[in-house]
Amino acid sequence: MKEKICIVVLLLLTFSVFSQEFTRADTLRGSITPERAWWDVTYYDLKVAVNPSEKTIEGSNTISYKVLEPNEIMQIDLQAPMKIDKIIQDGKEISYTSEGNAHFLKLQKKQIENTEQKLTIYFSGKPIVARRPPWDGGFTWSKDSNGNDFIATSNEGIGSSVWWPLKDHPSDEPDNGITISVTAPKDLMDVSNGRLKEVIENDKTKTWVWQVVNPINAYGVDINIGDYVYWSEKYKGEKGILDMDYYVLRENEAKAKKQFKQAPMMMEAFEHWFGSYPFYEDGYKLIEAPYLGMEHQSSVTYGNKFENGYLGRDLSATGWGMKFDFIIIHESGHEWFANNITSKDVADMWVHEGFTNYSENLYLDYYFGKKASSEYVIGTRKKILNDRPIIGQYNVDNSGSSDMYYKGGNTLHMIRQLIEDDEKWRQILRGLNKEFYHQTVTTKQVEGYISEKSGIDLSQFFNQYLRTTMIPKVEYKIQGENLKFRYVDIVENFNMPIIAIINGKEEWISPTSEWKIKTTSSPIQTFQIKKDFYVNTEQAQ
Repeated sequence: MKEKICIVVLLLLTFSVFSQEFTRADTLRGSITPERAWWDVTYYDLKVAVNPSEKTIEGSNTISYKVLEPNEIMQIDLQAPMKIDKIIQDGKEISYTSEGNAHFLKLQKKQIENTEQKLTIYFSGKPIVARRPPWDGGFTWSKDSNGNDFIATSNEGIGSSVWWPLKDHPSDEPDNGITISVTAPKDLMDVSNGRLKEVIENDKTKTWVWQVVNPINAYGVDINIGDYVYWSEKYKGEKGILDMDYYVLRENEAKAKKQFKQAPMMMEAFEHWFGSYPFYEDGYKLIEAPYLGMEHQSSVTYGNKFENGYLGRDLSATGWGMKFDFIIIHESGHEWFANNITSKDVADMWVHEGFTNYSENLYLDYYFGKKASSEYVIGTRKKILNDRPIIGQYNVDNSGSSDMYYKGGNTLHMIRQLIEDDEKWRQILRGLNKEFYHQTVTTKQVEGYISEKSGIDLSQFFNQYLRTTMIPKVEYKIQGENLKFRYVDIVENFNMPIIAIINGKEEWISPTSEWKIKTTSSPIQTFQIKKDFYVNTEQAQ
């Protein structure tokens, strides 16, 4: 009873510390409001002219949508200081009201259910400058060593509405993709998502027209402008021939051609573990950017200085982190987890970051073996903060703790141990990308799929590691040939089996909240829990 009371107190304290006030603006941004619920985006046609000297942009976005139920008020998102210039539907200008960054369009007539409609929003302004991209997003305006403009967007956290108007909620991706037309100075190139369809020569500018034919998460839409050189290769993958294209600043071509050899290596490893690359139709691109890098769909950006590790550092402190270029591997891993499988609410962002963190050690597993992958993921635990639960609060644009990376990866590594069948685990990872192909999902769907296909009820396991900050503790006593053990600091009904090393021999034990006894054939000299399990241990008195 005493232990149960302590756990309740701990949970109440945890709730008190992690609770926070959310505003009306958080709800408008983070929830499926009535003004969002009635329509489904089918296509975006985005046109943007970029003016580097003034650091301004202007353009239009034509939104095609399907009417799910009758309504006449539509929510569109665009963040200040960007502004809407006018909105046109059926040749007529329509009015709107604004509440912060949410704009409510009064359509000309009530929309009829099951019809296809479109409207065009014209916009302009001086978009927010990213202070610490990609985490603190916006536009990055910089120069290369030759004084040429080097410009990029990155807006995962802050949202795409930081520079263009759209339905800025992760649950609704344009079903048929997007056309991105970017007008840039004539002597530079724009690289965006999908395939290059056309280059239009203007007076002092060029317009680069890119087309994505697959659904795309909005934060993955990007602009990259620079004095790029280009090369490509054909990769023979699971679905046939995949175009892999590379764009880097002219001054870095030699270094990039050497470092980017890891891109087809990545593709081979991840198609093995996760299934075929999800966007063969749109191709794969790796593009140099003036910041560290990000997972823009079919348009992965790179700024890791053409060296292995994370800016030359091993995040695991094991040596294994220097065997690969972190940005090439991690950001490309997001093509499967974030771009193919996308969370419906940012509270479930661990589906993106936990699985992609885990992809790093699966890359190591593929090329260097199981020991390397295990040591790497265990080595990253020192970066776990346990400051907040991994899963945030729903419907208020709250993404939870940064532990979604390292704790998320270690959580998945433990599931591999519990399944005890690496091929079965591989088929589960591949099955996720098939079952939820090009879909937006909830964490409950992902958790349920893993439990079903593994044959293990992992509901309390996920509750423990994703929804609390408590790390299970194995409390034990050694009394000659008897080992007494139990779990503390756990949620109700948590009962994860675990591998103990007793006198140097690995054995499964199954702690619960109640004391259990295991009797060995000889006195117990040494006891520890295998490091592949993220738990604490303590010898009781």
